[in-house]
Amino acid sequence: MQKKSNSGPGGAAAAAMAPEASVEHVLNQADTPEKFCTAIAKLFGVRATEVALLKLEKGLLRFMLPEQLKTAGSIPVSSSSAVAAHTASTRKTEMFNSFVKVKHASIFESVKLTTPSEENPTPEQGTIQKLMSAPILDSHRKVLGVIQISRKGYDLQTAGPDFALEDLQQLELAAKVACNLPFMK
Repeated sequence: MQKKSNSGPGGAAAAAMAPEASVEHVLNQADTPEKFCTAIAKLFGVRATEVALLKLEKGLLRFMLPEQLKTAGSIPVSSSSAVAAHTASTRKTEMFNSFVKVKHASIFESVKLTTPSEENPTPEQGTIQKLMSAPILDSHRKVLGVIQISRKGYDLQTAGPDFALEDLQQLELAAKVACNLPFMK
């Protein structure tokens, strides 16, 4: 088996920058929350229902997606039990590869989530086992919202691979792109 070489023009530096530039380009083309979250789901290899996009309005985080959570309620930024609220109030990204051990508000996990493309939705996908959460901040570090990526399963193994530092960095990049998209303004 041959190894690929980065010895062409630009070398390793060009190869290292290409994925980030490509991700940024794809996300910048997303002109709706649905397209943005679909692109995020593909980027992280998760189901569309495992991507949550929340927008901050009058002290409340309101779900833009998944669709079924739009009417399920909102999260006060002052909440001490919601991870999204903690992410917004601290303005810091967070990663949990053993999320079931984290004390959190689980009310939203009880909502059955499906996507329009699922003709025959699969039965309950389990609970959130792994989660990453990032604030969406404008250029003045004002919180516009939060984006979360989860991996659901019946246990840690069925939920898929752990999130890595590189995943968290990609989520931070996605949040930076999101802050400039019209639907977050």
